[in-house]
Amino acid sequence: MTSPKKKRSALSLSRGVSPPDPINKEAVSRLKQAKKKQYSTARLLEGIRQGDTGMLSRAITLVESSLPRHRSDAEELITACLPMSGSAFRIGITGVPGAGKSTFIEALGNHIIRQGGRLAVLAIDPSSERSRGSIMGDKTRMEVLAGRPEAYIRPSPSGGTLGGVARKTRETILLCEAAGFDTIFVETVGVGQSETAVHGMVDFFLLLMLAGAGDELQGIKRGIMEMADALVINKADGSNIQKAKRAQAEYANALHLFPPAPSGWTVQVKTCSSVYQTGIGEIWQMALDYREHVTGNGYLEKRRKEQGRYWMYETLREGIFSHAFNDPEMQKALKKHEQAIAEGKATPYMAAVSILNQYKSLHRHP
Repeated sequence: MTSPKKKRSALSLSRGVSPPDPINKEAVSRLKQAKKKQYSTARLLEGIRQGDTGMLSRAITLVESSLPRHRSDAEELITACLPMSGSAFRIGITGVPGAGKSTFIEALGNHIIRQGGRLAVLAIDPSSERSRGSIMGDKTRMEVLAGRPEAYIRPSPSGGTLGGVARKTRETILLCEAAGFDTIFVETVGVGQSETAVHGMVDFFLLLMLAGAGDELQGIKRGIMEMADALVINKADGSNIQKAKRAQAEYANALHLFPPAPSGWTVQVKTCSSVYQTGIGEIWQMALDYREHVTGNGYLEKRRKEQGRYWMYETLREGIFSHAFNDPEMQKALKKHEQAIAEGKATPYMAAVSILNQYKSLHRHP
């Protein structure tokens, strides 16, 4: 007697039919090869000159690399780009949390592009001191702007040091200018010391605020307000319009207490709604008026020279600091002094002086 046949499910596959591989191995192989491929400095330079954003991204990655073998190529590329840089309008943008920086940048950026400009947005992300991770969300926060061929958005992790911000972002600015971008936004994603770093590398520094100035004036560092060339109160729409106007008057009164700006420019306070696109054109015109003012009185040229000198010394300090911490002998000394401080056998000042003396003796030439 034959056993009854088992019923087969309509969802089962026939033995003679094998499912296709869901992974395109050839495409994966090509992608891996493309990632491994190293472009020559000449090829990167050619791509930058042609405005190729793909090559620009690769060049910026090279500049951001911390590998010593990449540094000479990066310096060669930067040197070649220097004659093509310097003509862009560099604008720093910062603001209190929740002020709507991304929406504002997208609104202002689209306005600039409609006027015939080309815009690069460089966002400094505050890298985590623990994980070294960073917030890389700019392209998702500015979807419309990111999709325009006249715009280029590049988030860069700060690496936890202002020196890192200085070198990477300043050199990225030069590369973007060489690629033909005539306006550069440098946005601080976080709050803190990065505002000082950004102020030291831009021509125009804009501070984005919210209505309700009476409370917020207490929480804003005086130094940041003193650095600003313009204050903009965002989200001035709907029932918030009157609040924004009151805040505008309060900020303007507060600015009168500050000493005159060395540029000779009177800091202005504007209101806008990034969502409804109101006041954006006036803010851009104000920025252009500032540029004309500081170009005419020679302050722009003077400021850029001062910035260059300042960042030379900052980069030098960072280099010495990095060299000291990477030296094997110094690493041993640091561990020894850390232990001495923990055991109460030395104060931090005593340990630091001893470490400095050891560093000088190790690198003293006969």
